[in-house]
Order: sequence, then structure tokens, then C-alpha cells
Amino acid sequence: MTGTTGPAVTGPAVTGPAGAAVTLLIADDDEVTRSGLRTLLAAQPGIAVVGEAADGLEAVEQVRRLRPDVVLMDVRMPRLNGIDATRQLLAESAEPPRVVVITTFENDDYVTAALGAGASGFVLKRRPVREIAEAVRVVAAGEAILFPAALRRMVAARPLDSARALPQAALTGREEEVLRLMATGLSNPEIAESLTVSPETVKTHVGNVLTKLGAQNRTHAVVIAYESGLVVPGFTG
Repeated sequence: MTGTTGPAVTGPAVTGPAGAAVTLLIADDDEVTRSGLRTLLAAQPGIAVVGEAADGLEAVEQVRRLRPDVVLMDVRMPRLNGIDATRQLLAESAEPPRVVVITTFENDDYVTAALGAGASGFVLKRRPVREIAEAVRVVAAGEAILFPAALRRMVAARPLDSARALPQAALTGREEEVLRLMATGLSNPEIAESLTVSPETVKTHVGNVLTKLGAQNRTHAVVIAYESGLVVPGFTG
């Protein structure tokens, strides 16, 4: 997360589908961290921790068995890292869990790669547990969790292959405009207000952007926008 501020999210965070508790799997190779997160997050309203994994391979196996709504995924793990585990989870299921990367350092190259692989967002281990819980609830509800300043710093340090997706995508001028506003963390209703169009129109544009970019989700599209240079440092909408 960035400084003392929290994430920008694209919609209200509640509980899981139909108001049920969000089921969560925690994947981290450090047993103390994993146990602490389990204890703290299990005490948060609307979250049910259903399992743990000590590495990416175990995380994939546990997801197959437990089918959690969300995986809180460390990226630097033995046997199978969190990037490859995220990619595998998204590829092998028609309804994969949402993945939230949890990391010690926001400028970790592994985090950027995990977002490019389809993770829905990231949180820092040092943030208050209520913020980590909020990130879990937000992605479980199908929304994105964005940290515009942190993403900008990460991708500015090392462009990735997905940067090539933007010039090949043939976005319309309006779609590029919507993508720029997405990158600032605005929700669809906020983008609609900014552009003086209906939320339904924005939703259509966002869907077109994701399809044309081949983006796994909204966060992945924003990573591509930063990597490609469509969004530059200092852009605020």
C-alpha cells in the first residue's frame, strides 16, 4: 500500500456471494506469518479461513480440494512460487478463486509479475489486519483493488512483456480514456460521472478494454496501461 493511505477499490465491499462469509485460503511459506494471519483474519467479520498452504504447489492442491473464494498468496515460496501458482489456478478452472498477493515490499518484481498473471490486487503484510480483510472482501465481491501510485512505481522499474498488448489492441480513443481513469483507481460510477456518460456505457467500455488487451481482470489492464506508457507519472485523471 502507499504510505498511510489505503487502496482504491471499484465498488463497495461486503461479504461473499449472496451475503455468505468469504472463504479464504492463506498461502505463505513462513509458518509464523501464516498462523498469525489465520488467527487475525478468522476473527474478522465476513471471513472464514478454510485452509493454509506452505508453498504454491500446496496452494493449488488445497484450492482443488477446498474451493475457496479467495487465496491470499505470498509470491516468494518454494516448489512453486505465487506467480506460477496464480497462473495455474486461473488456467485450470472455469471459476477460479480470486487471488490477492500479500507481500513485504510493494516494489517487489514478483508482485508485478503476479498481477500480470491475473492476481486481483496486492496488500502489504505490515498493514492493519482490517485493511487486509477489506481487500479479501473486495475481490471476493468481484471488484478490483488498486494502488495507483504503488503500481506506477513497480512497473516503471521494469517493463514486462504485456506492455506489447496495448499497441496491438487497437483501443478506441474513448476506451483509452476509460483505461486511464481506471488506472487512477476510479470506480465505474466515478468514471461515468467524469465522462458524463451512464455507468452501463462505462461497463461496456471496460469490458471491451479487458477483451482487447487480453487482460485477466481490471488490475491486469491497469498494469498494462502503466507498462505501456499510456499512463505516465503524475497523471491523476
